[in-house]
Amino acid sequence: MLRGMELQESPSRTRQARHARAAAPTLHDVAREAGVSLATASRVLNGSERKVAESYRERVEQAAASLGYTANVSAQATARGTSPVIALLVADIADPYFGLIASGVARGADEQGLVVTIAITERDPAREARIVRALRGQRPQGLILAASRTQEDPADSATVAELTEFARFGGRVVTFGEGGAEGRHVEIDNRAGAEALGRSMAELGYRSAVAIAAAEGVRTSDDRLAGFRAGFEAGGGAVHRVLRGDFRKESGAALMTQALAEGVEPGTLVFGLSDVVAIGAMSALRDAGRAVGADVAVCGFDDVPSSVDVTPALTTVRVPLSEVGYQAFRATVDADWEQPPLPLEVVVRDSTPGLRR
Repeated sequence: MLRGMELQESPSRTRQARHARAAAPTLHDVAREAGVSLATASRVLNGSERKVAESYRERVEQAAASLGYTANVSAQATARGTSPVIALLVADIADPYFGLIASGVARGADEQGLVVTIAITERDPAREARIVRALRGQRPQGLILAASRTQEDPADSATVAELTEFARFGGRVVTFGEGGAEGRHVEIDNRAGAEALGRSMAELGYRSAVAIAAAEGVRTSDDRLAGFRAGFEAGGGAVHRVLRGDFRKESGAALMTQALAEGVEPGTLVFGLSDVVAIGAMSALRDAGRAVGADVAVCGFDDVPSSVDVTPALTTVRVPLSEVGYQAFRATVDADWEQPPLPLEVVVRDSTPGLRR
């Protein structure tokens, strides 16, 4: 009699034993706790369209809550072909540019009941390809590459191949600018925005500029530099030096220090390819005892929140980055998506007070 009692495993003992060994409860445990078949428990918890009696549904949901059960997303992805996930690849999560884009993607995902997973590429094509390959195994519904693409970099071919395979099996790829793979593209008109900035700076009386850019071939940097040069030269100015680094604040500071060592005349305008780079340049100018604005003017691009926190406030081009992220998300889920116009606006602040003529 005692032996028979020992062989009978009550729901409460199942729960106690599982909690004791700290193992995650399974769907089998939920079905046993609720007193229903495995198929019924699966239909309730895995979102099946097949109807389940309300009394069974309540029992399964109560059992799942009692056991602390959560659905196995990997198993669901295998069964359905996709998981309720949108993958977002950024170059540097510490850069507010990408943080604002991520906020827009997250807003869209929340509206659709999806989850965003973020991976950091560090602008390394080999790392990017490895990340995309790993994400393919998780079967996200969409994959967004927010980092700037390079011009015909052979190292990008591995990423393109991975993206093509992802798209071939039903995943939707969204890139910023042309990505070299089947998919949709979110466009920021960097050239036009920078050209408008260059014209505005020429109208303020600046005639000599130093540009701090990224490596040649990085599309965002190249487009912004070309646009700024075109607008500034159309207004009578000239870009006399182009210094190349990367998108980090430290790069802006180091290149500005280099420029100062070579000589920067009062009244010179410094154009940073992004606000982060421009703020780095402002730090180097202050460290060298030069007055930002009154002595050497500085402008950037993006209008991240820190551009108004620095002193003097930074002249820049306002890009609706959160909306950009939101549109990138919509591109992953909308069947008939078309990108609406993204307004860019030159915002003149105290870092470019203008020159008396």
